[in-house]
Amino acid sequence: MNKRKNKGYRDSGKKRQDKKDKKQNFSRGSQKGGKPIGKRKTVTAKVTCSGLTNDGKGIVQWEGKQLEVANLLPGETAEVTVSQRGGFVNAELKQVVTPSKDRVTPPCEYYYQCGGCQLQHMNEEKQMRFKQETVDALMKPFGKPEAIMTMDHPYDYRNKSHTTFGLNQNRQVIGGLYAQHTHQIIPMERCLIHDPKADEIVHTIRGILQNSKMQPYNEDTGQGFLRHVLVKVGKVSGEIMVVLVVASPVFKGKNNFVKALRKAHPEITTLLMNVNNRDTSMVLGDQEKVLFGKGTITDTLFGLKFEISAKSFYQINPVQTEKLYGKAIEMAELTGKETVIDAYCGIGTISLIASQKAGKVIGVELNKDAVRDAIRNSKRNGIKNARFYQGDAGEFMVQMAARGEKADVVIMDPPRSGSDEAFLSSVVKLKPKRVIYVSCNPETQARDMKYLTKNGYKVEGIQPVDMFPQTHHVEAVAKLVLKEEAGNR
Repeated sequence: MNKRKNKGYRDSGKKRQDKKDKKQNFSRGSQKGGKPIGKRKTVTAKVTCSGLTNDGKGIVQWEGKQLEVANLLPGETAEVTVSQRGGFVNAELKQVVTPSKDRVTPPCEYYYQCGGCQLQHMNEEKQMRFKQETVDALMKPFGKPEAIMTMDHPYDYRNKSHTTFGLNQNRQVIGGLYAQHTHQIIPMERCLIHDPKADEIVHTIRGILQNSKMQPYNEDTGQGFLRHVLVKVGKVSGEIMVVLVVASPVFKGKNNFVKALRKAHPEITTLLMNVNNRDTSMVLGDQEKVLFGKGTITDTLFGLKFEISAKSFYQINPVQTEKLYGKAIEMAELTGKETVIDAYCGIGTISLIASQKAGKVIGVELNKDAVRDAIRNSKRNGIKNARFYQGDAGEFMVQMAARGEKADVVIMDPPRSGSDEAFLSSVVKLKPKRVIYVSCNPETQARDMKYLTKNGYKVEGIQPVDMFPQTHHVEAVAKLVLKEEAGNR
């Protein structure tokens, strides 16, 4: 995952024109292409699922068209509701006629409304097969990936949760997640992939709101105060941050609120107020005030302490992060002498882990706030052999090559969109002996690896990691070696 410091991440709902969408018993599937125009025609069809898309939807054929249907498994026959409007075709699962042996009842009662998880209707073995086969198919041109690294307890892993607040028809305070593709709040008591303590805190906040004059924000009228609550939990440290995202800096009853929340949850180590008064899908605003504590929490990876702020990126699943980063460092084959470049370094997580085994680490990141955090984290851990620079990593490497400087290893961990050709060409110009590509999107990773293998590199290892159980997301780390170097091995 990309480790850049967020300037206020987006919520999971679409913009407001989608808010009036009705709740569905099953998530939506569709055929790509076309705009919804003209009169809608709806029919019920019996179909058979022939496979899965990379995001876990079932593939079916209907009147010569390939449709995608959420929550359907290969080999299953089912009735689907097919809607047509103009050139747009949408298919939704109505009922499964012949279920697969891999089908289970989703343990989450909100599963078919929420959309945050996509695979809970599969048993654990099928989920792992699906992710393994997805990576295997994408990486086939480069070799056979290793067996996916799974998680012993594939629940409760998220160290960050985001809850939206509102009022129901009875004017009662509700808190939960948006229904898929809408701004309609699903009232939730428990999300099975959240840290349980985070959900307990949200439950308490909802009760405080219900018994006070403080009102949830209404995005239709622009009235109300509390928009969202963000909770971050240090899985190792036990420290907890709570961020109240509010519509106004005027917090009436602030002292009573803070007192009540701290009394109910003395484990909270810091409490912040973030002001977001914009009509936007961004969750966090620019203005921030610490109400209690130091405003940050710390957590530990590989024995190193990292400071986490409200806006800084820190991997969501630290248990699996140690597996992912551990494999990346293993692939880098560090002996204590190498110069390593950590492109997209963010707050310095991979850089500082690599510094324990490298001669020198250079972290490069566009976001100046993230660079500042990386420097602070290096000082916190007493690390002397890591330096951080604000700028474009591709340009940085081109300049290094022009000066005749060398790097032995480049570690790259780009966002889901992958890297662009300008960055990849800069890697080729610098000619590091090894490139370690950490990816949260194997599709763009495979695209980028194709460029690197056409320009002097050979793939010597691919390791998928299940970072987000119950969802279709899968991460992978790949080792690429300069061909002239590989020939001497």
